[in-house]
Amino acid sequence: MRGFADIVQTARDIGGHHVIVSMVLLAGCTSFFVGNAYNAQMPSFAQDLGHGDPGMSYSMLLAADAAGAMLAGVVLEGRGLLPANPRTAIILAMLWCSALVGFSLATAYPLALALLFTAGFFELSFNAMAQTLVQLNAPAEMRGRVLGLFNMASLGLRAFSGVTIGLMGSLIGIHWSLALSALVILGFTSALLALPRR
Repeated sequence: MRGFADIVQTARDIGGHHVIVSMVLLAGCTSFFVGNAYNAQMPSFAQDLGHGDPGMSYSMLLAADAAGAMLAGVVLEGRGLLPANPRTAIILAMLWCSALVGFSLATAYPLALALLFTAGFFELSFNAMAQTLVQLNAPAEMRGRVLGLFNMASLGLRAFSGVTIGLMGSLIGIHWSLALSALVILGFTSALLALPRR
């Protein structure tokens, strides 16, 4: 129970730090509703796109998301092309959601590949930027606790994406479950855009 009390206390302590609050909320929302649950559904997506048999085309679909993330790490992080900014991080998350919606509804294999690559690029970009902003803005005396809260939101809440993507997917289909989950995040991030400016 002490661990939960620490979480609540840390959340109270960061209440006046709007950049930290917005980045923790961004990480938590994206993790809760989508996370990386769609990767486990990739065989079904590949089957629906006509590339479900093992082979190069199936492997390319699985690797497209990772390739986009790798490019983001090299181009954005390595060269520092996008300075860390709350508004930029939120917009990158919105672009990630848009790419996921497009991928979930895509019926052409080349388009699905391109959208997965784009999603991977934006996902690493906004996640890395959000963590950087938390590290830079966290008060020194509680930086460890704040980073712990951020990591719990970013990684710990991914367990629930199995419900929003997996369980919902069994009811309405994986394409619509991913699209609706991404649209929920898109609505949340649209509202969150106003928070860092306060």
